[in-house]
Amino acid sequence: MGEHLLMDERPSLERPVLVAAFRGWNDGAQGASLAVGYLAQAWAAERFAAIDPEEFYDFQVARPHVALEDGVTRRIDWPENAFFHAAVPGGGRDVVLLLGVEPNNRWRTFAAQIVDLAQELGVELVVTLGALLADVPHTRPAPVTGSATDPALVEELGLAASRYEGPTGIVGVLHDACRVAGVPSASLWAAVPHYASLAASPKAALALCRRFADLVSADVELHELEQAAETYERQVSEAVAENEETQAYVEGLERRRDALGDELDLPSGDTLAAELTRFLREHERRREEGEEA
Repeated sequence: MGEHLLMDERPSLERPVLVAAFRGWNDGAQGASLAVGYLAQAWAAERFAAIDPEEFYDFQVARPHVALEDGVTRRIDWPENAFFHAAVPGGGRDVVLLLGVEPNNRWRTFAAQIVDLAQELGVELVVTLGALLADVPHTRPAPVTGSATDPALVEELGLAASRYEGPTGIVGVLHDACRVAGVPSASLWAAVPHYASLAASPKAALALCRRFADLVSADVELHELEQAAETYERQVSEAVAENEETQAYVEGLERRRDALGDELDLPSGDTLAAELTRFLREHERRREEGEEA
């Protein structure tokens, strides 16, 4: 068991699958973390473990938060990576859900903690969820791509072989750790509109939940998420309609999306590198503002 794991209990699980999402660069418009959070709520998942954040975060970047309890007691909330478990309705198996924050330091050690726990629990498959910014319209279902590095797993799950080259986040490091340890793993990515990146996207979360449920033959009630996706689309449409140039741009994306069908025009490695640079600059700006406050 990983030395940085904090275990409350060791659950007894049947043919478990681990699904993980990390807030940060891998989580455009919070699509992936919203999806795992929704699954945890829908399946009444119970928390059983966490990763000690002490070794993995620069707390001047990922600052802990002070909270009040009963208006008096002050509590420190640290960056959290928590594990939950639940039975999968209709799937004949259990699921382990990991909802966390991309770490700042020691990524290989961090990934090893997850892989160690997965092996300890007998996890049969690790699935990561991610969301990326792309040239897609908010008025269409969020496209989802799935990939794996193992050829047999690609064929079994109906995914694609990963051909991406470029910058990566903790998701890529985790998949490499799974490969080295011999733990089967797959990755699902939803595309979110880059022009609406500041708004949390329940539409991306909905698409990821549906694809994951299909992947593991599970039942999940999605009505609440579907309603949130409809509200999101209406609100973004109202904002877009206020600018004729933006409106025309979105209409162009709609025509291209309809022409492509199910094919997703993924951003290049250079585009993702530029997005990573923007993401890091934004974090640096927030850090400087926090130090000045």
